Amino acid sequence: MMSMRTIHFPLHFKRPAGTSRGVLRQKDSWFIVLEENGKRGIGECSLIPGLSPDNRETYERELDWLCTHTNSYANWMETKGPLFPSIKFGMETALADLGAGGKNIFGETAFTLGTKGIAINGLIWMGSAEFMGQQIREKLDAGFNCIKIKIGAIDFEEELALLKMIRRQFDANAIEIRLDANGAFAAEEALEKLKRLSAFNIHSIEQPIQAGQWEKMAGLCEKSPIPIALDEELIGVTSIMEQQKMLETIKPAYIILKPSLLGGISASEQWTKLAESKGMPWWATSALESNIGLNAIAQWAFKTGNSMPQGLGTGQLYTNNINSPLEIRQGELFYNPALSWDFNPLKA
Repeated sequence: MMSMRTIHFPLHFKRPAGTSRGVLRQKDSWFIVLEENGKRGIGECSLIPGLSPDNRETYERELDWLCTHTNSYANWMETKGPLFPSIKFGMETALADLGAGGKNIFGETAFTLGTKGIAINGLIWMGSAEFMGQQIREKLDAGFNCIKIKIGAIDFEEELALLKMIRRQFDANAIEIRLDANGAFAAEEALEKLKRLSAFNIHSIEQPIQAGQWEKMAGLCEKSPIPIALDEELIGVTSIMEQQKMLETIKPAYIILKPSLLGGISASEQWTKLAESKGMPWWATSALESNIGLNAIAQWAFKTGNSMPQGLGTGQLYTNNINSPLEIRQGELFYNPALSWDFNPLKA
């Protein structure tokens, strides 16, 4: 008989994390711990304020229900899972971890053996021009050749100046620049801003305007000199028919998958199949999970064979992260089998 317990684990940022939706200093996670026949599986349920679609008021009630009806999880995931995508992700990955007996959540790969890494983008958080410039220099010094810069929170002219500074030193062959606006641009000004940004050889920009404006986003995708990637736009769109309609209407250059926000690995794979059927590239991104959730997404992303730089560089954000075998070396995420997990903080 499988048993389940949950652990509420607030994660504390080393320094405030700025986004266009505000500044984060702490983020809630819950760990699902499954036990059966002497084996254990751990998954993470990660909530982002203002972005996760899960009902926060009934969230812990759902977790409590699963703890007391654990062997009815399959029915819960089918009926309630779409309403609580982060719990579904946590349950899916805990089950996969339990079935694998530990390290190789989705089977042994060159990643879990430690012989191959995953190319990742270096994440630059919003803040003052000086702070963002400092982060950019740190990422370049650390060997990243792909950086993702969150824009939309400081003065637009200052953001342009930062990009100019980067391009003065590094051309597009040396550094790939991805931008993430998190929906910060007003629809009527977005195209003009995209034209100005395009002077700096930008690889792509995520979600230039707020989600839910399909026709306006479609117009931008058609006219933008910078390829547009959908991110928040995917959240809450769960039926295959609706997903297909959205991709056919908007015709984005890329889609970005955050399993915690979309309903887990199975939901993310549904998106990848649709995107690939339309010749639409994609990459995966962690959604501020601890190393537990990050590890699950990284193992899945590696197994898909997707060679694009992934958005998996968030493991160094917290003062109280779970120590793990994950390491970043020269712009790649590695799993070092010589290192151990430290699950002591999760002991009841």
